[in-house]
Amino acid sequence: MAQVADDPKIKEIITSLDDDKIDMLAATSVLQQQATDIRNQKINWQSYFQSQMISQEDYKFIVAFDVQDHAQREKLLRTERLQCAKTFLSLIGHVSKDQTLQYILVLIDDMLQEDRSRVEIFHEYANINKESVWHPFLNLLNRQDGFITNMTARIIAKIACWSQTPMERSDLHFYLTWLKDQLKSQNNEYIQSVGRCLQMMLRIDEYRFAFISVDGISTLLSVLSGRVNFQVQYQLIFCLWVLTFNPLLAEKMNKFNVIPILADILSDSVKEKVTRIILAVFRNLIEKPEDGQVAKEHCIAMVQCKVLKHLTILEQRKFDDEDITADVEFLIEKLQSSVHDLSSFDEYATEVKSGRLEWSPVHKSKFWRENAERLNEKNYELLRILIHLLETSKDPLVLSVACFDIGEYVRHYPRGKHVIEQLGGKQLVMQLLAHEDPNVRYEALLAVQKLMVHNWEYLGRQLEKETGGEVKPSSGVISGKA
Repeated sequence: MAQVADDPKIKEIITSLDDDKIDMLAATSVLQQQATDIRNQKINWQSYFQSQMISQEDYKFIVAFDVQDHAQREKLLRTERLQCAKTFLSLIGHVSKDQTLQYILVLIDDMLQEDRSRVEIFHEYANINKESVWHPFLNLLNRQDGFITNMTARIIAKIACWSQTPMERSDLHFYLTWLKDQLKSQNNEYIQSVGRCLQMMLRIDEYRFAFISVDGISTLLSVLSGRVNFQVQYQLIFCLWVLTFNPLLAEKMNKFNVIPILADILSDSVKEKVTRIILAVFRNLIEKPEDGQVAKEHCIAMVQCKVLKHLTILEQRKFDDEDITADVEFLIEKLQSSVHDLSSFDEYATEVKSGRLEWSPVHKSKFWRENAERLNEKNYELLRILIHLLETSKDPLVLSVACFDIGEYVRHYPRGKHVIEQLGGKQLVMQLLAHEDPNVRYEALLAVQKLMVHNWEYLGRQLEKETGGEVKPSSGVISGKA
């Protein structure tokens, strides 16, 4: 299996992630609590046999296996290895009663947890019989009972991650899509168990790319943008962290706006484990990309999102975890260095790409005189983002600044009016003339004037007369913009 675990830090944490200790710690999850109760039940296997619901050989095996004695189970598996897989697959395929199926799944999960090499039992049986090892388990994901589906998902993750045989593409796509949909479902009491499955799966490179293909990163960030408890925050950010060990994914990560979202969580976080994992993601976003320009852009994005300011606060605190202190020092050094090298256009581009426009120093006429034409670069990339923000943003501040910037682009680039019309920006600006927020209406009106006017000197004099040399929205003062 193509596991990316060559980094000492990821080795250390992933090793601990797989320890039995973690399952003991995770016992607070709904799935683990229910598993403890189910484990204490007794199934009358004889009644299943007498009613001919299970075969004699399956009955004989399950009665011998369903005991408390670990050594006895181990001895049985040495002599009845293939019968084990045959019996369990037969039972999960033919037993319909939820309570019994829950018990069977707990038995399977415990068996794998005792010795991870036992996942190969199912592969060996499937290979000999030319059957799919996955389909019997994947079919159970369609059941209505939440415990059954989530315990099955947990078993699938173990077989997929602990085996030498990777999960096939179509089955993998189905499984990851199921996990993703579970993350998105409202009030899912098993969300910690879903997060645990993803924490395991995303250690493996080929599974990472499959997760990207089902729009997994966007889903993680969508959940993190909402209200979730700190344990779920930690698990999902852990998933992002593991993804960033792949240099290619580390380079693409901020296209999903991961830095602004994690920066917000960092500023509000009171849990050390959440702080630690966010800092680890940020460090990877700087260290792992092979393209130095991308690492630089990530630094700028962090500065833009006020990460440096929060790091200086963290620097004053004492942490038991040395990794936090080391990461804080590393990030402060890198972000301060990027600030020194930062051009005003770099700063502007990062702000636009973050989607979080504000009245920062770059929104002034001096900037536009020097840089307006640069908005034509990369097939009008920044202009397209500004226009997209006009269409999609609900934030009056973002809309106001975007209108201003489009007006300044038109004012300082001779063909700007034509470009904005071609990209559909003019119509969107005009629609904002009727916006409920007075600041947005004001900036939209100025932008429309700039899109319409031909005599810039005349317009400049008129604006100066109206504002006394400053453009003043109804809230906030923006000196020297026009």
